[in-house]
Amino acid sequence: MKQAAPGGTNPVLYHQSVPSFSMPEWAAAAGYDGVVLDLQHGELGLEAACGILRSIPRDNAYAYARVGSLDPAPILRLLDSGARGIVAPTVESRSQTEALVAATKYPPVGNRSLGPSRPALYPGDSYTEAGNRAVCAIAQIETKAGVDRAEEIVSTPGLDSVYIGPADLAVSYGLPGRGDWEDGPVREAIAYLREVTTAHGVTLGIYSGRPEYAAGLFADGLVDYVGLGIDLVLLNRAFGDTIAGLNSARSTGSNS
Repeated sequence: MKQAAPGGTNPVLYHQSVPSFSMPEWAAAAGYDGVVLDLQHGELGLEAACGILRSIPRDNAYAYARVGSLDPAPILRLLDSGARGIVAPTVESRSQTEALVAATKYPPVGNRSLGPSRPALYPGDSYTEAGNRAVCAIAQIETKAGVDRAEEIVSTPGLDSVYIGPADLAVSYGLPGRGDWEDGPVREAIAYLREVTTAHGVTLGIYSGRPEYAAGLFADGLVDYVGLGIDLVLLNRAFGDTIAGLNSARSTGSNS
């Protein structure tokens, strides 16, 4: 993300919450650039997530995992299995950001233990330097407190990207818990975080549920990448559309 997004294409990822090896293949075939494996809210456990990561080609730069906490042990397992980015939820301080960087990066940037368990994961003369270039430390800002402390978060050495959680952010402002805000404090927070991340050379992403909204953010230059949709939500929509289509066809047929 730190290399591809600025001035280049806008990567599109989806959130995966179920332990499926097929889902990333189908998403890639449809045109998605990558995945955020959700160990915070989804049904994915650590073992399943590590297996899925190993099934994704090593050169996919957007095989991400969102963890439930800053515990370095599962983060290490995910990275050794091939995760190219770790998304830490509800980051609200510099100390939390420093903990994320420490768990995600090799020395001298962080404290990640050297345990290359997947061959040719980081090709280069220096495995640790190549690993630090390849892996993104991503702080998810999803509360008013995180926005208020954005400067101290984003200026943390070793941080590569900020990912906005708009629904939780809306709730922290006393609004309904939904995303894709066109105006109000959430939209203002997006614009502010764009300013702060740009000033510090950090990329900015956001979760979105609607392609039209995501396209608008790209057109306005407000974000570098998006997480577009959640597997279960996308499946639910497909199920609903299919049954609605059947019911419509039945109704049309009965009236003919």
